[in-house]
Amino acid sequence: MTFVWESVVSALSLSMDAFAVALCIGACAVGDTYRTAFRVGAACGAFQFFMPFAGWFLGTYSLEYIASFDHWAAFGLLALVGGNMIRSSFSPEEVRDSAPMSVATLLYLALATSIDALAVGASFAMVDKPVSWLAVVAGLATGALCFAGVQVGRLAGCKLGKRAELVGGALLCSIGLNILRTHLWS
Repeated sequence: MTFVWESVVSALSLSMDAFAVALCIGACAVGDTYRTAFRVGAACGAFQFFMPFAGWFLGTYSLEYIASFDHWAAFGLLALVGGNMIRSSFSPEEVRDSAPMSVATLLYLALATSIDALAVGASFAMVDKPVSWLAVVAGLATGALCFAGVQVGRLAGCKLGKRAELVGGALLCSIGLNILRTHLWS
């Protein structure tokens, strides 16, 4: 895979868990779904934009200590995040109430769905790849997908959310395998 392609696929994969959350928020939304969709898209998109930079920064400053096994660390981080997303896609749905979402709840969800972006940003640093493409595409894609997810969720309910999370997790695992393949067989 080329660098830009890896960045785009990683970014889209990272947005899947936020998209799954947005679908469920939409399914449970009361009142004006456009305002809710904008709030969810803006919060999740912002977190998905900044977290890869934070991860890349942390990964860059720890690079000299892990240079001999950086590809294994990148693979491990991506496999862990992707595996958790896959595992989560098979867990039963949680019961959600129909109360309006508070700012604190929204920020918690945005942070929780962007922790994987921190790990992926660190993995980009470990394999000496710039993170800016990943951050920009992840932020924009997540914002747009979350906006759309709330709207679609209002129509389709939470059933699609688990499938989106499964696809996102599988893509993250495959990118981790590709990093491992390129370091071990090149």
